[in-house]
Amino acid sequence: MSQSNTNNSALLSAEFNLADKTLIIFDWDGTLMDSIGLIVESMHVAGEAHGFVTTDKAVKDIIGLSLLTGIDILYPIATAEQKLAIQQSYIDYYIPNSHRTPFFDDIENMLQTLKSQGKQLAVATGKKRRGLDRVLDVSDSHDYFVITRCADESGSKPNPQMLVDILEYAQQDIADAVYIGDSIYDIQMANKLGMTSIAVDYGTAASSELSAQQPTYQVGAPQALAKLLCAK
Repeated sequence: MSQSNTNNSALLSAEFNLADKTLIIFDWDGTLMDSIGLIVESMHVAGEAHGFVTTDKAVKDIIGLSLLTGIDILYPIATAEQKLAIQQSYIDYYIPNSHRTPFFDDIENMLQTLKSQGKQLAVATGKKRRGLDRVLDVSDSHDYFVITRCADESGSKPNPQMLVDILEYAQQDIADAVYIGDSIYDIQMANKLGMTSIAVDYGTAASSELSAQQPTYQVGAPQALAKLLCAK
């Protein structure tokens, strides 16, 4: 069941028993952090530096995957050496500009509230470990999360291994958890485990694309996500 109307968040929270979820797992880019614009810009810069051109939509469609997997999809005729060079150019551009990627409005307050309610919070992201650790440092947000898992540790989405790793570490069952993301790969990953999912429309994918993946719930803004998750 999917809902795009956010006016009944508290009612739907009760319906889906989100207040009873003890493990809240988030994607990072486009879900917690407003980084989609910089990702798209960085990929254009990196691809063009090596003679390849793509579109904004194509880049947005690979966000959520590991970086090299995304480059494989965007530039299939590039050689292995060129793909590695594009990856490095992407990193070289993204990192110095990463100060331009704050949390979405209300997200940090939501994390603080959830933690105060005794929830375990976690991250499952397509980022590499080095990249996630860097943004956790910059945003001073390490302490919100009991565990974080990355694509270079557990496989690229929609492989659900990173969710399995998080469940095992937190000693929680699938029924105790909810996963929140902004890409179709996020919802596909949760669906593979039968995990409750929340699709957010303010990140990568269009609302219709996310709805087609049949998330448990769908919200249009960070404020609606906070209302849904924090309701008791």
